[in-house]
Amino acid sequence: MTVEIVLLAMVALFVGLRLYAVLGRRTGHEQQPVIRPAEPAAGPEPAPATDAGADRAERAGLVYEDAAARGIRALIAADSGFDVARFLDGAQAAYRLILEAFWRGDEQELAQFVGDEVRGSFSAAIAAREAAGHSLDNRLVSIERAVIEDARLEGRTATIVVRFDADIAAVTRNREGEVVAGSLTDAVPTHDLWTFRRVLGSDDPNWLLVETDDA
Repeated sequence: MTVEIVLLAMVALFVGLRLYAVLGRRTGHEQQPVIRPAEPAAGPEPAPATDAGADRAERAGLVYEDAAARGIRALIAADSGFDVARFLDGAQAAYRLILEAFWRGDEQELAQFVGDEVRGSFSAAIAAREAAGHSLDNRLVSIERAVIEDARLEGRTATIVVRFDADIAAVTRNREGEVVAGSLTDAVPTHDLWTFRRVLGSDDPNWLLVETDDA
């Protein structure tokens, strides 16, 4: 039992560190921002296709769609600390964390990782659920695939769209705890497009979720 507890704690710590490193977390005690290299001279073309960060991602099998390649390379050129593989690891951790916070109705947790528009939508859905006397007993069974569909750099604002193909078991319960919809035994395939955004070089290390849509 002691060994199992230690292993679970190590896994939780690893996921937490990954999430902080990639998507960030507002704690009120942020470290000083890393000093970036001087801005590259303006030009019509992004970094060349042989950029090491992009090559590492392709070798690791963490492919992005062709439409995202130009934006990824521009982002790496502007931010030498950006790593595609690490971002996707963090994005998947954020996908789970944000969904579970929404299902619990934990708006304080959600506020740390989502933009104002997404937060407003989530808050409205949570309020409607509570007014109906419903609660969600959902489970993210697995993330089958996560791939970057699009990436853009406009000035210093980076935007990355990630497609998640996942299996979710969804159950809605009433005030008495009775199941009124769904089943925990039948996972439903879901296909989501989540858009993350961050201002490069800002004091805030967070990649915020600013838009959600069906794929």
